[in-house]
Amino acid sequence: MSDIVASLGILVDIKVLLGIAFGTFLGLVMGALPGLTATMAIALLIPLTFGFPPELGIGMLLGAFCGAVAGGAVPAILLNVPGTPSSVASTLDGFPMTRRGEAGRALGLAIASSFVGGMLGALLLILFAPPIATFALRFGPAEFFSLAILGLVVIAAVSTKSILKGLVAGCLGIFLSTVGSDPITGVLRFTMGEPSLITGVNLLPALIGLFAISQVFHDVFERIYQKKEPLKKQALTSARPPWGTLRRAWKVVASSTLIGTLVGAIPGAGGSVASFLSYDQARRMSKTPEKFGTGHDEGLIATESSNNAMASGALIPMLTLGVPGEVATAVLMGGLTIQGIRPGPMLFEQSGALIYSIFVAFLLANIFMFLIQLFGIKLFVQILRVKEAYLMPSILVLSLLGVYAATGNTFDMYLALAFGALGFLLNVFGFGTAPVILGLILGGIAESNLRRGMTVFNDDWTRFFTQPISLALLAATVLLLFFLFRKKSPQPLGSGE
Repeated sequence: MSDIVASLGILVDIKVLLGIAFGTFLGLVMGALPGLTATMAIALLIPLTFGFPPELGIGMLLGAFCGAVAGGAVPAILLNVPGTPSSVASTLDGFPMTRRGEAGRALGLAIASSFVGGMLGALLLILFAPPIATFALRFGPAEFFSLAILGLVVIAAVSTKSILKGLVAGCLGIFLSTVGSDPITGVLRFTMGEPSLITGVNLLPALIGLFAISQVFHDVFERIYQKKEPLKKQALTSARPPWGTLRRAWKVVASSTLIGTLVGAIPGAGGSVASFLSYDQARRMSKTPEKFGTGHDEGLIATESSNNAMASGALIPMLTLGVPGEVATAVLMGGLTIQGIRPGPMLFEQSGALIYSIFVAFLLANIFMFLIQLFGIKLFVQILRVKEAYLMPSILVLSLLGVYAATGNTFDMYLALAFGALGFLLNVFGFGTAPVILGLILGGIAESNLRRGMTVFNDDWTRFFTQPISLALLAATVLLLFFLFRKKSPQPLGSGE
């Protein structure tokens, strides 16, 4: 209790409160700009925290992390351009709502869902961090491989009307994940003599190209060859959190928060997997699953609740085990180390008051994230009033600048343009771009853990089916495929359909 009481002292420290608010605002801006991720926001703040007291420095970094995760939904909803990889799923229902003139309502729904998911995830972090971390420790090569396969099937199922096309697009992403050096032997594959591809296809130019630049290409194509249907007038009076809708969807919020926290606690899984698993679960719980992907409230609630709960989950292995849950938390752990804090099992015993200060700071970051976005909703929607003749070139320029700023490599700019052309073609022929991104992310996880597992198991592939968690994930994958193809199969003649 003394540690808890001591941690509450940051509530009356105006410097710490302002630091958390500043970090959250910076994170929101970085997350909303394609190419500038949570990792970059934290990395930019770390030099500023030198010499700061731990509560202030850590509070700023946590604010940036929380804000960036939530900020990625803004361009995803307004422009069909996810600001961060974890916001890809938010485009499925967020952008169709904007097309209907409900951008303000979609943003309000996303902000409220992010806030509730973040706060519930933070409570789970406080109450169950050690046991969740223990569960995450049980994930080895077999479990990671099975989780990656399940994630690929889920994204193929939810991102397109054609399961087969979704699987093909996912396999394309898996193929792209094999470019570069072999994870075990180091042999170069499919690099075509380009040194920049030795480390593989960078996720950032792929994400920017498949979503931002392909959207620009699509707009130009519609303007030249088709009659482009203009966006409907946005109802700004609805630009507020629809709490009633969120309350009615409490089951979706609860399941998405739990999935986001658990997947976030598994090192390397990431927000993309969490958001799509939550989206698929929400669709299965819904009485109207056919509405998902058309601008449905529950779809957006599921992805945004899961995203911010994932941020809480990612802190669990970092704080309790000293193992970062994702890239952003790896940078965050570096910031904690600079502050003289060594994450790991002994942290709770040696620095109890500081741990609870981190928990309180994370709760405050979620509150500041909600307040800043709440007052900014109407400002965000104004971007849709910019003429597309100015908006689309601006998106293209900012996207390429974001890629170059993040990687410092001109080749990645050309790579983003190539992915933009690929994304345009995939959308034209109905394959979708989200499966490619998930295939690119999960392909590397699946391959490296398959190879590692075969080495550990002495080339005995049956061991992947004897590990309890791995077997459960593979069984879920098979069942999901069975029900999907059974549901999509054509009805026999005379069935009345």
